[in-house]
Amino acid sequence: MHDLTTDREAIRDLLTRYTYNGDRARLDGLAAAFAADGVLEFPGGSGTGPAGIVAALSGVADGYPRKFVRHHITNPMIDIDGDTATARSYFHVFSDNGPDHAGTYDDRLVRTADGWRFSWRRVRIDWQSDTSTHPRMPTR
Repeated sequence: MHDLTTDREAIRDLLTRYTYNGDRARLDGLAAAFAADGVLEFPGGSGTGPAGIVAALSGVADGYPRKFVRHHITNPMIDIDGDTATARSYFHVFSDNGPDHAGTYDDRLVRTADGWRFSWRRVRIDWQSDTSTHPRMPTR
């Protein structure tokens, strides 16, 4: 039996490590947040497994200059069911130009021998500034 409070904190830590590594363009660290067969879906692309995720994001990261980018996660709703979980959270991104874009993360997670990992993550954009440092992304 696992403690729900401990599991929630471990999942929050995973959400945070994903964003810290992404903001610093540490793609290997970001991809380590995924299970061996985990999937990342984002506007304009997707990757499967840590190596596939690094490959998919490498092409995206080459498309824009990376000076200052900070993702802030808010209101994570986490539901745990044994060794699986779901999470949904908002994110807001700030860049050199101020507020840059915002959206949601929809997650499925799985407990692995290495701790909680994403089995699937979908990134959706709700808003993007006209002065965004990122290429135009489709919003919903």
